[in-house]
Order: sequence, then C-alpha cells, then structure tokens
Amino acid sequence: MVERQRPQVWDVLEEVIAEHPVLLNRAPTLHRLGIQAFEPMLVEGKAIQLHPLVCEAFNADFDGDQMAVHLPLSAEAQAEARILMLSSNNILSPASGRPLAMPRLDMVTGLYYLTTEVPEDTGEYQPASGDHPETGVYSSPAEAIMAADRGVLSVRAKIKVRLTQLRPPVEIEAELFGHSGWQPGDAWMAETTLGRVMFNELLPLGYPFVNKQMHKKVQAAIINDLAERYPMIVVAQTVDKLKDAGFYWATRSGVTVSMADVLVPPRKKEILDHYEERADKVEKQFQRGALNHDERNEALVEIWKEATDEVGQALREHYPDDNPIITIVDSGATGNFTQTRTLAGMKGLVTNPKGEFIPRPVKSSFREGLTVLEYFINTHGARKGLADTALRTADSGYLTRRLVDVSQDVIVREHDCQTERGIVVELAERAPDGTLIRDPYIETSAYARTLGTDAVDEAGNVIVERGQDLGDPEIDALLAAGITQVKVRSVLTCATSTGVCATCYGRSMATGKLVDIGEAVGIVAAQSIGEPGTQLTMRTFHQGGVGEDITGGLPRVQELFEARVPRGKAPIADVTGRVRLEDGERFYKITIVPDDGGEEVVYDKISKRQRLRVFKHEDGSERVLSDGDHVEVGQQLMEGSADPHEVLRVQGPREVQIHLVREVQEVYRAQGVSIHDKHIEVIVRQMLRRVTIIDSGSTEFLPGSLIDRAEFEAENRRVVAEGGEPAAGRPVLMGITKASLATDSWLSAASFQETTRVLTDAAINCRSDKLNGLKENVIIGKLIPAGTGINRYRNIAVQPTEEARAAAYTIPSYEDQYYSPDFGAATGAAVPLDDYGYSDYR
Repeated sequence: MVERQRPQVWDVLEEVIAEHPVLLNRAPTLHRLGIQAFEPMLVEGKAIQLHPLVCEAFNADFDGDQMAVHLPLSAEAQAEARILMLSSNNILSPASGRPLAMPRLDMVTGLYYLTTEVPEDTGEYQPASGDHPETGVYSSPAEAIMAADRGVLSVRAKIKVRLTQLRPPVEIEAELFGHSGWQPGDAWMAETTLGRVMFNELLPLGYPFVNKQMHKKVQAAIINDLAERYPMIVVAQTVDKLKDAGFYWATRSGVTVSMADVLVPPRKKEILDHYEERADKVEKQFQRGALNHDERNEALVEIWKEATDEVGQALREHYPDDNPIITIVDSGATGNFTQTRTLAGMKGLVTNPKGEFIPRPVKSSFREGLTVLEYFINTHGARKGLADTALRTADSGYLTRRLVDVSQDVIVREHDCQTERGIVVELAERAPDGTLIRDPYIETSAYARTLGTDAVDEAGNVIVERGQDLGDPEIDALLAAGITQVKVRSVLTCATSTGVCATCYGRSMATGKLVDIGEAVGIVAAQSIGEPGTQLTMRTFHQGGVGEDITGGLPRVQELFEARVPRGKAPIADVTGRVRLEDGERFYKITIVPDDGGEEVVYDKISKRQRLRVFKHEDGSERVLSDGDHVEVGQQLMEGSADPHEVLRVQGPREVQIHLVREVQEVYRAQGVSIHDKHIEVIVRQMLRRVTIIDSGSTEFLPGSLIDRAEFEAENRRVVAEGGEPAAGRPVLMGITKASLATDSWLSAASFQETTRVLTDAAINCRSDKLNGLKENVIIGKLIPAGTGINRYRNIAVQPTEEARAAAYTIPSYEDQYYSPDFGAATGAAVPLDDYGYSDYR
C-alpha cells in the first residue's frame, strides 16, 4: 500500500505520528538549541515547514537550508524529547537567559507599523471647539474596530477609548484606582491609537498597557519581562500571537522596497565638492613636501570620513518618515543606517587587504552605480570578507573544541557546598548629585545569581535575604532601596571538589529556575562562548568592506583563554605609591616610591609608542598618568592589556579571575553579544585549578609538582588534623589547551591532542581513569554522568500502564476476553510486566 501510494496510507500515518515528537537538527550544531523536538504535522510538498520563531535558535533561513529529522523510539527517549527538548520548553537562551523566540524581520515591521501614531490620520481625536463636538472618542475597543471596518478610522490615528479589560500603565494606575489597584472590569480612558489597543490585547490579562511605538528593542523588553513574571506556557502563547499579528500587519502595511524608495540626497554633489577642495589642498601640501606619505593618508582618511558622515546626515534629513527603507531600519527589523547610506548616499572609505583605509573614497552609491575604478577598489573589502569568513570559522570552531575539552567535567554535583565566600558585583553607581545610575551590565553580572549575604539598606532593613535568586523584581527592589553592590555566590568561589554546586552556579539560564543536579554546565558554558564566536566570524561576510569584523575579537579571546602574554603588554603597579616619571628621548622610565617606605619599583625602557594610561584622579578628573601621581597596587600604568600572569603575581587568584572575565566580556560586548558572566567564570575556574607545590611540609607532595587545588586543600586539612605541617603552594594560571592536557583523565586528554605522548605518559605512570567527565564515558560507550545519565536517574524504568499493555497484546479479530480477566478495570496503575506469564507471546 505504501509503495502504491494509496490515499489510506496518509490517514494511518496521521494516526501514527499523533503525539509522537521528532528531533530536528540543523548543522552546524553550535549550541544546545541546534537540536529541538517538535510534534510533526503532515503537509503537502517535500519541504520541511518550520515555525518562524525557532529560526533564530537554529540560525536557519528559508534559502535552501537542510535539516535532519530523528525519530525517538523508546518511551524514555520520547519522554526526554517531550519534557526536555520540546521547542516550546526551550524559549530562553542558555547564554543570556533571555528569550530567543522573539518576533524578528517581517514580524517586527508589522508590529512597528501597527503601533505607529500618524498625525492627522483618518478619524483622529479632535477636542470640542465652538459648534464642533468632540470626535474620535470610543466607548470600547469593539466600537473603534467597527469604525475602522467602516473606513472612518485609521488604526494609526490618535483616539480616546474607554478600556475595561486592559490594565492601565503602572505610572498612572495608583492615581486612577488608589492603593487597591485596577481590577478586570474597572473602566479608564486611554489616549492612544487603535493599533496599540489591538497590540495590548495580545499580551496576557493584567499586563500593564504599553502606549509606545513597538521598536524591536521595546518588543524584546516586553518579552523579557513576560519571561521573568509569567509561566513559560503563557510566554510561548503570547509570542505566538505576536508572530501572527506581526505577519498580518506586515502584509497590510505594504512595506516593500522599490527603486523609487531609494532617494539620493540633493545636497550630495555640493557636500562632495566642498570636501574635494579640502582633499586637493592636502595633495598640494604633500607635493610641496610639507606632509609625508603617512600624514597625507591620515589627513585624507579624516576628510573623507567627515564627508561620508555629512552625506549620511543629509540623507536622513531628506528621507520621509514613512519611507519603507527607513521603516525597516528604524523598526529594528533588519539592516542599519550604514547600509542605507551605502544604497543611496555614498559607500565611503573601504579597506585594502591589510586592513588599512584606501585614501580615495567610493563616492557613488549603489543606486547611482559605481565607476569601474570604484568597483575595483570595493572588491578588496568584499574579497577579504569572504576569505576571513572561511579562515576564522575554522578558528572559532577550534576555540569551541578547546573550551568544551577544558570544561567537559564541570557538572553540577550537589545542591549547596555551604561556602561563605562569594564575589561582589556592582548594581549601580552613585552620581555626583546622589542619584543612582543603574549598571549597564547588570543583566550579565548580578542577574540570575544566588545572593551570598543578606542585602541590607542604610536603615538596617533586610531587602533581599541570603540564598535568594536575583531576578528582575529583586534587582529593582535593591536599587529602589539605594543598594549599589551585593555579594553573590559564584562558581569562582565554589567549594565543591569535583564540578560545582547548584547554589554557587545559580539559576539555569535556559530554564529560569535553579540549575538541576546533573546539569553539564561546563558544556553549556563552552557552547555559550563558542557559538557567538562563530556567528561573529560569519557575520563579516554580510558587511563587505564597510563594517568591522571580529578580527580584533577572536584572537583576543583566544589570547585570554590561552593565558598568553598579550601583544602590547602594559605594566601594572606592583605596589601602592607615588609615581616618578622620567621622559627620555625614546623611552619612559617609571619609578614607584611605595607608601610604606619599602624598596622602590623601577620600570625601565618603556617604549613611547605605548601611550601613558588615562585614569581617574583623586579629584575626579580624568587625565594621563603624570609625575607625582598616586597609584594603587595592580593599576595599569600604560595603554594596552595587562598580562594575566602579572595580575596573578601582584594581586592574587581572585583578581586575575575577575580580570579575565572582564576582558573577555569587553570583546563580546563590543560586538553586541550578551553572554552571562557565569559561563566565562566556569572556564576561568578550570584555568586556575592547579597549584604548584613550593614546600611539601608533612605531606607526600613533591616540591615543583602540579596538584589539583581540591586535592591540595583536602590533603592539607588531613595533615593539620593530625598535627603536621601543611604544604605551601602557589596558584598557577594555565591556558585552556594546557589545562585540558593536565586533566586527571588520561582518556579525555588523549582524545584531545598529543595522543601518543599522553598515552605513553599514562602507561609509564600506571595511571587510572575515574571516568568523572563526559568524554571518557563516551569513549568507552557508557552513559554520560550528566542529565538523565547520573546515578539517581539511571535505575528508573518506564513501565506501561494497564491500558498500554492491554492495547499491546490485543489482537482485534479475537474477542475481548481472549487473554484472561487478569487485567481488571483500566485503572492506569503501572504493573511490572514480569508479574504475568507472557513467555509465549514475547
């Protein structure tokens, strides 16, 4: 029947696939959301039809991407797919904890169009004047919709409408309804547009009315808020409604791009003529010998950058607000103003393969068309973009592999390690006038952590108790109480010997709840850091020669994680004291006179090419380091990057950990990527896992050997308890490659790099492997000790209910009583199959 494609086959197939999830995977699987479970539906045609909101997680688009479909067969596999992997349960990003299933592209444009307010549109509210009564006032949204259907009201015109099922905005709720607050059915008048009322009706009941134009960032903020305050099922339903409304109104808006929409600013020629004159003057100075080659190039680059900016400004002024290109860019749907300027203004300066600006700009826009020379100059940037993509995709993949290897045995092993230690994170800064300025990176530092000590305000009241999870409401409460910093638990200070504890790790970013025991947080951290690295390397290709790529980014991240001495290393102050600066012809000499009267510290032969560091002085002003300034221990003296090994030597392990986290975050933030600090902390924890023995004391350690910190501390505790001398050790900062090879598991190290050496070393030293990590268990074909593979879950067997067994052993052509009345009434209770003698039927 199947081969002959009889129509009955489809009905049977429909029945078979009902409530049976399948797994969908798109290569490359860069993070855990690259594989998700779905309930399939039968459709016409041979292409997989994918829900638009999961495209972001898969990084999929509809231009011929291929996906693999896997079928979970056993009851356990189906249960895992449905509970853990179903796409509606995976709305949050494991990297930042914010929803990934957001309206994007057309949906954003549609909602932006719907919530725009257009002055003097059809049916706009007019106050009463003279003989004219008040118009544009409606008793309910239904009446306004009827008016829109009759064509006497535009959805984007300003109106007054009486609302009873929508809660007023927070700022006016108390004023309207007092302390008791709004209740469903309470009426209030809103001055808004019908489009915004329709948008708010998509949000859950009781969510405050949002009377704004829906830019992508505003939409994202609303969905973040929903994810923080409502159950995931409500968030999923709301996002789905927004998607439907977005597509509907994007269609109704008629936003399309035609050549007539690409408007070249009329002032362009005049602007270019002015800057051409300035460029000619520079050329003449160069020919007279007043400027050298480099100075001439710098001056020309500066002139043409200004020209490009001015053309961009003229372009923005010339475009009407309802221009479709401007709508698409302003809504945040896609594109940016640089691309608009390239289309209609001028391309501007492009780079040569070395990354230097070519001093002649591309004056034409794509609308006007490029000259042959301009086209040729432009190919440099375009070609470099493609070459870089190919090269650095491999680099990024290799970085991810090293990160996975170093962190693969970091698994949540216990609920709470009971440590008193933690790290202090900033919530806000106090401005000179006394007001609090919220820290811009609070989302990736304090958010989703467990509080280490009670947060107390100036009056001594406990605002948030120790051990509580810091979500958005708690952070808002702390800021309202004027608290600027809090102590939180962190994996950097976790006392669990192998892996980490759930309380120090805090909230799982992917579920929004405290992390489960057995969660492979090391792998999640590696994927969270590696995935954007790959994305950023690939994104250079869209920008061509205009934008910056991650050239500065990826090598810097690798430099930090490999704990290399940075290029352009900046010296740091070894002691607190006064600076004596000697300015030589080619070099600086800096001497620090310590406050405690100790020996002077001298930094000799510092090249003048490295500029002196700008920093805040005691009086609050910012200026470069100068003679007589006071510096604190660990303070950078020159521009550039501090050497992490120096930071460790001068300031100790905690400071170097915080330094590495901060520096890695700087690279990702520069690219607009949000990753929570805790992922970087997991990797940094692994980099500082080892201690070099200086003095063995009463222990059996050998001086100079590298020992795991947990083993070192445990042995010292044992020796001290027996009345002996503890060993003395110095923390060692190891790069991720070195840390991976120095792991206790020889199986894991051998599968990573230098296999022959690792195996011969392991054989010579007669090493055994405790199989604590994931890789070693995969190699020998065992279940991994994470997720549903940890001991507490391993012995759970899924047993069918009575109905399931009855259905499995019923042959339709026989009578119901064929087998025996043993089953009794269908109670749904699970009964072990071995209780019945089925030997003949198995």
